Amino acid sequence: MKKKRIIIIGGGAAGFFCAANLDENKFYVTILEQNTDVLQKVKISGGGRCNVSHACFDPKELVQFYPRGNKELLSVFHQFQSGDTMGWFEERGVSLKIENDNRIFPESNSSQTIIDTMVNEVRSKNFDVKTQAVVLEILKEEDIYTVKTSTGEYAADFVVYATGSSPKSLKLIKNLGHQIVEAVPSLFTFNIKNETLKDLMGTSFPYAEVSIPKLKMEESGPMLITHWGLSGPAILKISAWKARELADLKYQFDIHVNFLGIDLEDAEEIFKKFRQENPKKSIGTSKVFDITTRFWHRILWLSKVDLEKNISSISSKELQSILHHLCKNVMQVSGKSTYKDEFVTAGGVELKEINFKNMSSKILDNFYLAGEVLNIDAVTGGFNFQACWSEAWIIAQDLNLK
Repeated sequence: MKKKRIIIIGGGAAGFFCAANLDENKFYVTILEQNTDVLQKVKISGGGRCNVSHACFDPKELVQFYPRGNKELLSVFHQFQSGDTMGWFEERGVSLKIENDNRIFPESNSSQTIIDTMVNEVRSKNFDVKTQAVVLEILKEEDIYTVKTSTGEYAADFVVYATGSSPKSLKLIKNLGHQIVEAVPSLFTFNIKNETLKDLMGTSFPYAEVSIPKLKMEESGPMLITHWGLSGPAILKISAWKARELADLKYQFDIHVNFLGIDLEDAEEIFKKFRQENPKKSIGTSKVFDITTRFWHRILWLSKVDLEKNISSISSKELQSILHHLCKNVMQVSGKSTYKDEFVTAGGVELKEINFKNMSSKILDNFYLAGEVLNIDAVTGGFNFQACWSEAWIIAQDLNLK
């Protein structure tokens, strides 16, 4: 039987995982990567530790972490989900661990472990990997695809398009007839200049509540003060779910922050109980709430309360000011910053044009798409990689049946 030729465009998570699961007895496979190194996002993910996936093993629950693509991914995750990812890597000698927040990492705490495993798998099949091969054009003549690159031309019976969401790659696929939903940033931190946050970078809150009244959106979870403003899961979840609306607002809007994550009335009760039990303490040394001393002192300064003042002498007006700064803080967001190095976009190929049973194009024959080139994205925590692994695995299974 004559071997068929597969060109995989994109040497990232989806492209490599697809190749790693293809039958080398049936196919000649060439991976085309425009950068000098493959799997670059895998390398920097999770601060260089590689957040492989998330320990959510029920497809119905798993899809809840995807602002775009949740309906479509349900059938995908029924075929291959987080547990299958763990099994795949563990079968190849990679020990994985589930951390307290359910993120999955290699025991080695090094993304290189994941990279080496996939690269070795692809090498063992004698597949070709071409780096610095920039795809310039894709042509289709009858049943054959010609992929023109900066380093030469390649002919293929099948194409797997796993390029990521760069404007160039979206333009290429648009030229082939696919509709594109304009890409906008997702997963970003909010730039805020406000006295509440000034010089307090690194201060974290175990559970905060954040809302954007203009968008009728609320989120909660851990939060972090950064050099630029606010970050952490509470912020990142909003940035993902409202990526398109925030782009429409040009990243200028008001945000309401509850640093304590409890109602103002409950906070007042906690304060009064503490005051009753510690009447002789100074307000500055009183550990009333689960916040850092530096942040507590900033709140007292904003509320014009002397740190040395006896807690029993705090007036009702002063108390209300403290509680409002803690539970009903209103700030102006003006701009965004990329979350670490994990740049994710909302947008890409229109999902109606994809057959999610096998990730094939409904527009082009023998053409498959996976990864960030699709209008699918997730919140932080290993979910974007899981979509890549699942989609790529399904493509490989479908091709292996050809």
